[in-house]
Amino acid sequence: MDDEQVTALALAARDGEDEAVESLVRATHRDVWRFVAHLSDVQSADDLTQETFLRALRSLPGFAARSSARTWLLSIARRTVVDRYRSAAARPRTADMADWQEAAERRQPRDLPGFDEGVALGELLDGLAGPRREAFVLTQLLGLPYKEAAQVAGCPLGTIRSRVARAREDLVALLYAAERADSGTQCADTRHSDTQHADTQHGGAPAAPARLAAAR
Repeated sequence: MDDEQVTALALAARDGEDEAVESLVRATHRDVWRFVAHLSDVQSADDLTQETFLRALRSLPGFAARSSARTWLLSIARRTVVDRYRSAAARPRTADMADWQEAAERRQPRDLPGFDEGVALGELLDGLAGPRREAFVLTQLLGLPYKEAAQVAGCPLGTIRSRVARAREDLVALLYAAERADSGTQCADTRHSDTQHADTQHGGAPAAPARLAAAR
């Protein structure tokens, strides 16, 4: 469902159509859940998503479609997470990547070198600084226009563009580092396999020191 359809649902829900409320929640629940899971942690995502929609429904009478309904909802989600952090003394974010693996498989940016080779974007996102990760997720995974992502994040448009550009650079660097690490592991495995093969060719396992001494 595109943004215009989602916004139309929000306006219908604002005007009291019960079915529109249910359709709005179904159409946006997945994006809201992913966003709050990214900003906080997967253990809190269900509660934060529910709180986001409760706040949104209370705020529906004031929704005027000055931005898309999805942008409006994600802004509420962000404030919900911030309020939760404040009330919980800013507990640290966990490293659980929730279902970013699924998100990455569904909407991986194909113009980043190596990403078309099946490398899981979700495994790399946690290496980004928070503001860069947020900007990347909003624009590249959730598909928000830069202007609307800036509204959600509460920063200038140029800042969002800069954060996304830096995030892409960081992800490429992380990708290359992961590839080098995998290559090193494969080389080590190959050397180990070659050593075992050589031992087998010479009669099995290497002779123990005691047997070598006895043979002299």
